[in-house]
Amino acid sequence: MTARPIDGREIAARIRAGVAAEAAALERSSGIRPGLAAVLVGDDPASATYVKMKRKACEEAGLASRVIRLPAETSQEELLSRVTELNADPGIHGILVQLPLPTQIDERAVVRAVDPDKDVDGFHPLNVGRVALGELDETFVPATPAGILRLLDETGVELRGAEAVVLGRSAIVGLPTALLLLHRSATVTICHSGTRDLASHTRRADVLVAAVGKPGFVTAAMVKPGATVIDVGINRVTDGDGKPRLVGDVDFDQVSNVAGWLTPVPGGVGPMTIAMLLENTLAAARRAPGVMGAAEARR
Repeated sequence: MTARPIDGREIAARIRAGVAAEAAALERSSGIRPGLAAVLVGDDPASATYVKMKRKACEEAGLASRVIRLPAETSQEELLSRVTELNADPGIHGILVQLPLPTQIDERAVVRAVDPDKDVDGFHPLNVGRVALGELDETFVPATPAGILRLLDETGVELRGAEAVVLGRSAIVGLPTALLLLHRSATVTICHSGTRDLASHTRRADVLVAAVGKPGFVTAAMVKPGATVIDVGINRVTDGDGKPRLVGDVDFDQVSNVAGWLTPVPGGVGPMTIAMLLENTLAAARRAPGVMGAAEARR
């Protein structure tokens, strides 16, 4: 058996094209252009790369993009002040503060400071609670979990009644992914560092989501034949010749001989995260005060 790859780049490209068309239609009808602001504190190379990619994706989709760069020594008070300004800015519909933040800043305080109606990352406790309750039409689902579910839908995986195992319980990926699968009537197991006999759980999974941050952690012996495997990991490793490359949490060469479907790294979940962030920003603009009134006035 050779696993069929799930092409996140192709699916994400279609989503982004749809966002571009809908954003243009919204601007024509209401004069409102969806706007996303990204706040970057410090000079972490990975964070800078992510923000650059998000800005490029926004511009390609016709969304307004603003990047606020602050030095690493920025105080928590100053950062919170910037967030408050963005909350009040009618031209900004989505706000994301790139994590991680420098140690002098309390990430929880910053996440809570973002207006829940502009929290396109879906990290605010109010939006987390709505996801937990299944109120998905009234909230912002975190982009990576939303992207995972979209990949499963596009692949045609039947989730109702399926055994789903999520490796990792982070508030950003593992936990919300498990909740989304549960809301789709899958039978969900969350595994973590305290799980005993991990492979006994993963070998039952019809759908296995790996989000542990350990390169090649999932081996063929841990995977049920024919399972759909979603690899969320992005790990930078160095080959024997000294060249760096990105690998996932799944041993791709091994698992591709067992799984039915498998996401590659790169090119699987990663592109979906940015595509879903754009969808959230468009949704935020549609919900913004005055949007419907402006559209009606132009008719």
